[in-house]
Amino acid sequence: MTQPIRAGLVGYGFAGQTFHAPVLSAVPGLQLAAVASSQPDKVQADWPEAAVFPDVHALLAAQPAVELVVVATPNEAHFPVAKAALEAGRHVVVDKPFVLDARQARQLADLARARGKIVSVYQNRRFDSDFLTLKQVLAEGRVGRPVFFESHFDRYRPDVRVRWREQKVPGAGLWVDLGSHLMDQAVQLFGKPDSIQLDSAALREGAVVEDYFHAVLRWDKGPHAPLRTVLHATTLAADPAPRYILHGTRGSYVKYGVDPQEDALRTGARPGGEGWGVDADDGLLTLIGDTGQPEPSNVPTLAGDYTRYYAAIRDAIAGQGPAPVTPEEAVQLMELLDLGAQSAEEGRALPT
Repeated sequence: MTQPIRAGLVGYGFAGQTFHAPVLSAVPGLQLAAVASSQPDKVQADWPEAAVFPDVHALLAAQPAVELVVVATPNEAHFPVAKAALEAGRHVVVDKPFVLDARQARQLADLARARGKIVSVYQNRRFDSDFLTLKQVLAEGRVGRPVFFESHFDRYRPDVRVRWREQKVPGAGLWVDLGSHLMDQAVQLFGKPDSIQLDSAALREGAVVEDYFHAVLRWDKGPHAPLRTVLHATTLAADPAPRYILHGTRGSYVKYGVDPQEDALRTGARPGGEGWGVDADDGLLTLIGDTGQPEPSNVPTLAGDYTRYYAAIRDAIAGQGPAPVTPEEAVQLMELLDLGAQSAEEGRALPT
């Protein structure tokens, strides 16, 4: 049998424990062989067959057979850890956001190209149940030409927690956290926007980084013009808005609720098996019929599957296809996130 690709995971906090270790390990042909973590007891309780090391440098030195390094550290460490792994001749997956800014993104892309290695960012929400369904609705032209799209991550978390994501440290804040997902999905659907205007704020008592954002993207030329898109996230939504609102020239698609995979992974469930990624919430498609009256119908939501990301990484390492997120896509997304932050600071729309 072909030997599995051995992977080393750097970081075993929320992202490493929830989104990477169980998803990677569920993919045939990949093996979680090593973990770098300051919490060895926690790692060994979950993955007793994995070797545990204090940091990425110890892992790289002791595990020459590890071909793939997954970076799931706090955001500030993404660049140095990924750089060390690429310089050691390993393929690299980095949790989102890729790095702190576009300059770092370009450096990693150039280094990967020079070393002949894959570098990719973990955009798992390309494989959300509702996003896959939305892509199908658009591909089939069911709402006609899209003219307005709204994408929300609304949560109710009124208390500021003592964790790096909510402290005033590089790479913290909601824009790079959830904005990474929402912007990536918008670009996947419609391509690079022509301009962006971002409003962000710290709305909760005691918040020191933004916990709310509202971005307006414009497409004024190209195949999707004219098109307006709103990307919105907040931590103070006791009654969340729909996940997606799509209006087109022939009708609308509205989807409430979120993909169930994150909640399942939080409880310790492992991907695979009957019912994995199945979203019980249908979307509502409302078309204008021949009578000129709205004709609503339910649209069954496709099953999501985060393992498709790591399956594509496995195939790319084997030379059987492109990485699921290319370095060019990773760099472009960081450029858009940087531009959004600049827009919020200057209080105006900026061309891309």
